[in-house]
Amino acid sequence: MPHSDPAVTSSTVPKPEHPRPQFVREDWLNLNGVWQFEIDAGDSGLERGLVTRDLEREILVPFAPESRLSGIGHVDFMEAVWYRRTVTIPAAWTGKKALLHFGAVDHDATVWVNGVEVARHRGGFTPFTADLSGVAGPGEEAVIVVRARDSRHEMQARGKQATWYDNTHCQYTRTTGIWQTVWLEAVPEVSIRRLQMVPNLAGRSIRLTVPVTNNRPGQTVRATLADARGTVVVAGIAADLDLAPELQLQIPEDRFVPWSIGTPHLYDLTVELLDADGTPVDTVLSYAAVRSVALDGKKVLINGEVVFQKLILDQGYWEDSLMTAPDEAALLRDIQLSMEAGFNGARLHEKVFEERFLYHADRLGYLVWGEFGDWGVSGAGTVGHNQAPTASFITQWLEALQRDFNHPAIIGWCPLNETHQKLHDRITVLDDVTHGMFLATKLADPTRPVIDASGYSHRVATTDIYDSHSYEQDAAAFALEQGGLAEGRPFVNRNHADEDYSVPYNGQPFFISEFGGIWWNAEEAAAAVSGDDESESWGYGQRVANEEDLYHRFEGLCTVLLDNPDMFGYCYTQLTDTFQEKNGIYNFDRTSKLDIPRIRAIQDRVAAIELAAQKADA
Repeated sequence: MPHSDPAVTSSTVPKPEHPRPQFVREDWLNLNGVWQFEIDAGDSGLERGLVTRDLEREILVPFAPESRLSGIGHVDFMEAVWYRRTVTIPAAWTGKKALLHFGAVDHDATVWVNGVEVARHRGGFTPFTADLSGVAGPGEEAVIVVRARDSRHEMQARGKQATWYDNTHCQYTRTTGIWQTVWLEAVPEVSIRRLQMVPNLAGRSIRLTVPVTNNRPGQTVRATLADARGTVVVAGIAADLDLAPELQLQIPEDRFVPWSIGTPHLYDLTVELLDADGTPVDTVLSYAAVRSVALDGKKVLINGEVVFQKLILDQGYWEDSLMTAPDEAALLRDIQLSMEAGFNGARLHEKVFEERFLYHADRLGYLVWGEFGDWGVSGAGTVGHNQAPTASFITQWLEALQRDFNHPAIIGWCPLNETHQKLHDRITVLDDVTHGMFLATKLADPTRPVIDASGYSHRVATTDIYDSHSYEQDAAAFALEQGGLAEGRPFVNRNHADEDYSVPYNGQPFFISEFGGIWWNAEEAAAAVSGDDESESWGYGQRVANEEDLYHRFEGLCTVLLDNPDMFGYCYTQLTDTFQEKNGIYNFDRTSKLDIPRIRAIQDRVAAIELAAQKADA
C-alpha cells in the first residue's frame, strides 16, 4: 500500500490531507481555512485598491462562494472575487524556497504576494504554482491576495455550470474562485519536478522519468520501489547530463503483482536527488503500479484480458459544497457506492476531479476515464460554426494530463464531450481544437486509448475509441437502435435535421458511453406528477410509473448492451441525483434511493464480449 499522508498542524483545517498524494515532500503547509473575501461585481477591484487593503467578508477556503459550506452562499453571477490571507512561512524552511500551490481556481486567476504579482493562470479545473523566491522567504510574512475573474459573457470551459441564473435540466449552480486546496511547499533550489511513470507489463518494469530543475556536477537520482515485504528494487543514474534522467525499475518475478480491478496492487516509491557525495538534496514520496491497456479489434484489454467496463457517470457535485467534495470521506464514499451497485468504474464527467479521488480509485481498483469540463462554448454562431472552444482548452487539458498521468486507475482519456456541430466542408475552430487536444493527448500519453469527443461530433478519423450517447428508454427500440454494430453500422448521434456530426466509424472499439438516465423520484410519484412534467424535476424520456418499472427498464437497457458481443462496455447515467436532475442510482445526499443489491444483480454477469474471449482462449 502507498505511504501514509503527512500530518497537518490542525485538525480544524478543512480538507487537511495532502492534495497531491503521488508527489509528496515532507515540508508543506495547508492554507485551507478562513480567508478574507470580497465580491467585485464590476471587476474594478484593481482600480479600487483591493490588492493593498483588507476585504469586507470572510470565506472558508477551499469552498466556492456559491456554496453553503463557504459561509457565503451567493449564487448570483460574480464577475470577479478577491481573497486575502497573511501567513508566515516556517522558519524551519531556511535554505529552501517556498512554492505557493493552487489546486484549482475558477476561472482566470491573478496572485499577488506582498504586493508583487507572482502568478497568472487561466482555467478553472487545473493547478498552478507561484515561486515566492525574492518575494517571501522562510520566517517572513506573506500577504497573499488572489483575484479570480469568472465572467458569464465569455467563451470558456465551464463544465456543468449554468450561464443563466437558475439550475435547469443538466446545468447547475456555478463555481467561482478557489475550489481546491491551497498550500505552501518547501523545495530545494535544485529539485525534482513532476515524475512520469510508464508501466511495462510485458517487461515487468516501470520506466521512471525524473525531470530536475538544474543539472549540477556529480548529482544522481536514486529510486526505491518497495512493497509490504520491504525494498523490491533500487535504481540510480547520473543527473548531471540529462534534464530528465530516466530509470528502469525492473521488478523481480517473485515480487511482481500487476494492478487490476481484483488486486489493485500499489508499490511505494521514493525518489531522491543526491549531490556529489551522496547526500539527499530533494526527496519525494510517491507510489506506482504496473498495468496495461491494449486494443484488439473491438476489444479493450486490461492486462491482456477483456474486461467489460460497467461504468457510471459521476459528475462530482454535492448540494452543500458544489464541485468541491465536503471532505475526504465523501470522495471515497462515491467510489464505494458505485462499486456496491455493481459498477467497476466511472466517466468523471464534465470536470477534472480532485486528485485525491484518483488516489482512492488507485487504491480500490476502480477504472476511470479522465475527462475535461469542456461545456460552455456553444451558441457562438450558425449551426455549422456554433461552437468556439478557445486555445486555453488545449493548455488546460495538457495541465490535466501532466497532473494525472501516473494514476493507474485511469485507463483512457476523453478531452471533449457532446460537441455538437454539423459536419460540412469547412474546417472550423471546433475541428482544430478537437484535433489539437487529440494529438496533444497522444503525444503526452501514447499508453492509453483516447476518445476524441464522447458522443456527437467525432472529428478525428483515427480516434482510438468510437462511442455514442443514447437515452432511448424502451428496451426493444434500444436493441433495434444498437443492432447494426456487428455489420459496422453502429448507432451514431446526428442533429435534429438528421445531418452528420461525425466522421464515419472505422471499426474501432465501440461503446454507449451515456444511456439510461431513468427519471424517478418517489415523492413525485406519490403525488402523481405527470410523466413528462419538468416543473419539479428533470430526467430523460418519461418518468417510470413506479420503482418496479425502474428495475424492469434498467435491466432491459443493460441487457441489450451486455448481450452485444461487439460492445466493450457502457456508462450509465448517473451515480446520484444532481440538483433538479432526478435520474441517479442514489439520492443527491448519497442516501439510499433504490434496492442497490438488485441493481448490482442485474449487472453481475459475464458480458457477451467477455464470454466470446473466454471461448476463444479455451
